[in-house]
Amino acid sequence: MISPATHTATRSIVEDGNHQIEVFARGSGPRIVMIPSLGRGAADFDDIASRIAAAGSRVLCPQPRGLGASNGPLKNITLHDYASDVAAVIKADGGGPTVVAGHAFGNFVARTTAADYPDLVKAVVLLAATHTWPLAPELRDSINKSHMMHLPEDVRLKHLRHVFFAPGNDARVWLDGWDEDVMHAERDATEATPKTEWWTAGKAPVLDVLALNDPLSPPHSTSCYRDEWGAARVEIIGIPNAAHALLPEQPAAVAAAIISYMKRLYS
Repeated sequence: MISPATHTATRSIVEDGNHQIEVFARGSGPRIVMIPSLGRGAADFDDIASRIAAAGSRVLCPQPRGLGASNGPLKNITLHDYASDVAAVIKADGGGPTVVAGHAFGNFVARTTAADYPDLVKAVVLLAATHTWPLAPELRDSINKSHMMHLPEDVRLKHLRHVFFAPGNDARVWLDGWDEDVMHAERDATEATPKTEWWTAGKAPVLDVLALNDPLSPPHSTSCYRDEWGAARVEIIGIPNAAHALLPEQPAAVAAAIISYMKRLYS
């Protein structure tokens, strides 16, 4: 069992076959697992996880494979392998229906977990999920150049501001925290997984948390998941003054949206 914690994180290791997953846990109560964005780690959730735990929930933030003490194959894997890691974390914490939240790329893993392990997933929270496909080439270029550590800092900041941060928000907070090997593994796993196997998040209820300045989710696209999956399944909440990074831009608003949703789920 992962040890119980207050809103100060405790660290545990979950053994899953021939690899392990490092988990940071906070609080007690209804459980939520939070999965970070492409090439980024569990620390992205520190502020939000502390707020959610303080409001009365159990928050688990696993490190993706290749980060911290988490390990496991990074080649020839699919989104199902990442979902299996999430399932192992839930089971190690006692099992049972759990809210699974994913930021950007992490929402692919959250949806796959809901599709593969419906008995373990109570609902899915999409944080800054992309609503337009394929991405415009200039957006993809900025995403790529944001984490190319060999580029000059001012160039990286320009690209971070283009995609990840709303005007006036501090993009410098994301100059660090990237891992190229993990990013490539996660991209390859996404490309290796048929969209039909994960896209709809099974039949789980969904909270779609929109960053209203996110160029990957322009205004005409913001209801696409509700339109596709049905209003009975999908609730939408918009977060102003935030782009694709979302979490460091508006942690209080994101935490409040999740706290409110979980209270309704468990009422």
